Amino acid sequence: MQTDTSPSQTHTLRSRLASLTTLLLIGAIILTLDRITKMLVLQNLAEHEAWAPVPALARLVRITHITNSGAAFGLFDKMGNLFLWVALLVAVAIVYYVSTYPSLPGLVQFSLGLQLGGALGNMWDRIAFGSVVDFVDIGFWPIFNVADSSIVIGVLILMFWLWREEERQKQQKTAASEA
Repeated sequence: MQTDTSPSQTHTLRSRLASLTTLLLIGAIILTLDRITKMLVLQNLAEHEAWAPVPALARLVRITHITNSGAAFGLFDKMGNLFLWVALLVAVAIVYYVSTYPSLPGLVQFSLGLQLGGALGNMWDRIAFGSVVDFVDIGFWPIFNVADSSIVIGVLILMFWLWREEERQKQQKTAASEA
């Protein structure tokens, strides 16, 4: 038995596939950048060793190899197994969400791709090493990595989009009530 697919179903499927492709591409780029930077650190610096690419700025910016068994920025030390499961749950939830909704704005896809790549990057470390490799040391902030940065940036972008969307809906309600 052959079933016909309506044009709207085809469009919806294409939108989902495009959103999922975008998500996975961005996630893969972040995961790759995270893996490359962490492998460079692991190959070139002993744990707790630091390197200042610009010696004059060594107090502000350096690469310092540490491991982190907690959450981002060293929070909740020794709870790595919990965060491994949280990262897995987040990754599955993001993929499910994007594959379920027919069309997501590009900014939301980008945001979720950043979060997916970051979650997978730190999850990889927890599986491979039992802790996360951190190395970006800007002096006044806890040491972090590419995955941590992409998660934080992704969340901030999503929060901005949600705030902007809420404001847009308020304006529409105000315009409708004035009409």
